[in-house]
Amino acid sequence: MKHSDPRYPPLGFGLGLRVQHYEDLLSVDHGVEWLEVLSENFMVDGGRPLQYLERFRERLPLVMHGVSLSIGSCDPLDMRYLRQLRTLAQRVEPAWISDHLCWTGVDGTNLHDLMPLPYTAEALKHVVERTLRVQDFLGRRILLENVSSYVTYAASALTEWEFLAEVARQADCLILLDVNNVHVSARNHGFDAQEYLSGVPANRVQQIHLAGHEEGEALIIDTHDAPIVDPVWDLYGSALRRFGGISTMIERDDHVPPLEDLLAELDRARAIAGAQLSVAA
Repeated sequence: MKHSDPRYPPLGFGLGLRVQHYEDLLSVDHGVEWLEVLSENFMVDGGRPLQYLERFRERLPLVMHGVSLSIGSCDPLDMRYLRQLRTLAQRVEPAWISDHLCWTGVDGTNLHDLMPLPYTAEALKHVVERTLRVQDFLGRRILLENVSSYVTYAASALTEWEFLAEVARQADCLILLDVNNVHVSARNHGFDAQEYLSGVPANRVQQIHLAGHEEGEALIIDTHDAPIVDPVWDLYGSALRRFGGISTMIERDDHVPPLEDLLAELDRARAIAGAQLSVAA
């Protein structure tokens, strides 16, 4: 059954769990309110990763974030992967599960990249049907994240935000809004990032990602290996004005700095949220 606001309860401000910070997150009074774990890192039968995960689960809410669902692929859904994902979810009891609105392979070959989709009626129908099947199998709504992109398809008849909004509406799923990815794609393709935010349905946005990127000669690349830049912080403020107090986390996947550096970024996110939401009130 569809509801006017289908979202899960918010969690506040969190970090992506990275092995470099395991011990500090377990021992330091850090103020992190929740953690996002990479699903594929823990889809194992046992060992130290799951031992650590159990310890974190005792202390903080967890959400699961994957990179292998390939919801837009023409290959059949990977039921082995989905069974492992469901088993992990039963063990972790995450607040929610997310993956990306993209495809990652074809004919059984994994490209190890998050490839954008053509924004067509045919692709929309395909993604909606697959998302409904995944949600039925997992027994819960999932979140789909907008990816950064560097190419577009001549066949696209919708904007990216129109496509994302329709997937969320027709599949009755939720959105993980990566603000950095909106900025990256807007710069690469010349669209208005504010128009993108305006086209996203407010009652479907469950979570926000913040991350850094790299400036190339012709494109900017979503690398998750650098501090968040001011234009992304500004866009985050705009997102909060539109969507309200959305659960927010900092992503860093490479050149991972000391925990205190990420905590400083998280404090900046808190300050921006406090300022924007007080004005909205």
